[in-house]
Amino acid sequence: MATRAKKPPAPAKCPDCDGKGETAETVRVGARKGRATDDRQAALCLTCLGTGQPPD
Repeated sequence: MATRAKKPPAPAKCPDCDGKGETAETVRVGARKGRATDDRQAALCLTCLGTGQPPD
């Protein structure tokens, strides 16, 4: 009887972006005070640099 090949374990996910590679940042407007709005925009995760895997 043949045995099944085991799958390699899935790579760990980045703790900051949960493996997505991007985070949501608050949109700020205005030159001096930088008033925060209710809007959000996607930003590259600075911890994993968009790979979704934690740094070594």
